[in-house]
Amino acid sequence: MDDKKKISFRQKNSTKCPVCSSEFYKEELFSGGGRLIAGKLTDELRRRYEDNKKFGKIYPLAYLISVCPNCLYAAYPKDFTAIEHDEVEKLFELTNARKGAVGKFFTGLDFNKDRDLYLGAASFMLAVDCYSLRNKKVAPTFKNAVSSIRAAWLFDDLAELEPEKQFKKISLFFYKKAYQYYIKTLDLIQNGAEPSEAAGNMGPDSDKNWGYDGILYLSSVLTVKVGSWEKDIKKKIANFELSKRYLSRLFGMGKSSKSRPSEILDKTRDVYDKIATMLDEWNQQVAQEAAGTTAGTAEEGA
Repeated sequence: MDDKKKISFRQKNSTKCPVCSSEFYKEELFSGGGRLIAGKLTDELRRRYEDNKKFGKIYPLAYLISVCPNCLYAAYPKDFTAIEHDEVEKLFELTNARKGAVGKFFTGLDFNKDRDLYLGAASFMLAVDCYSLRNKKVAPTFKNAVSSIRAAWLFDDLAELEPEKQFKKISLFFYKKAYQYYIKTLDLIQNGAEPSEAAGNMGPDSDKNWGYDGILYLSSVLTVKVGSWEKDIKKKIANFELSKRYLSRLFGMGKSSKSRPSEILDKTRDVYDKIATMLDEWNQQVAQEAAGTTAGTAEEGA
């Protein structure tokens, strides 16, 4: 096929897997040529792309993770070969576990083939699994936060294609993981337990690195989406109050600029107002319940 009609290419030099020593040729997405038609930015800072009549549906996220087709070790390109001996041993020992996890949700998945939505979703699932075994030098919590939200997005796309399968359930699982990792990431930024400079592009999508602003904002969005699942209303209020304080930092940083466009500030205002409204309702509920308890105690005492 003519390169003008292709959406990807294979690197000329092979990549050697540091875990199992097999070699493969990494696939890269072509840039330019009108292949990607950028659409709207969602409330989760995901860039939507319009269908391309010439090239078909393209998922840029599907190409970000390097995956060894043999042992399914996965990492972002910068971290793929920058790995220590103790990490290699752990990852090698769990090769069959990774293959079993992929086989549980996908049939006939082959990372020697060109990337598609299925391979893209599986690549982030594998990345989260593998980074859980990496040391703090590569900022694994940062990487797992962004990998989890990307996995949630792609599994949600799969759920739309095949609603009869478990993909929606997996998407919700990764939304929960993303929420947990983003909250941890905010703590790590404060205490420096992981090197933030090793985090690389924190996305959350591939088109723009929103940096610290994006982490603050997305942690709040995920608090609204996932944190509201908390059954203990007092814990829920505490989580939302924390998120509200984080948003206040972003919201109070001033006017829009090149590094902080009005797009994210406008979205921040919307999320802040939503959180404030929900907190008012829950605080009223807690106050009413407390008043009811007090009245009941007083009647018993009388």
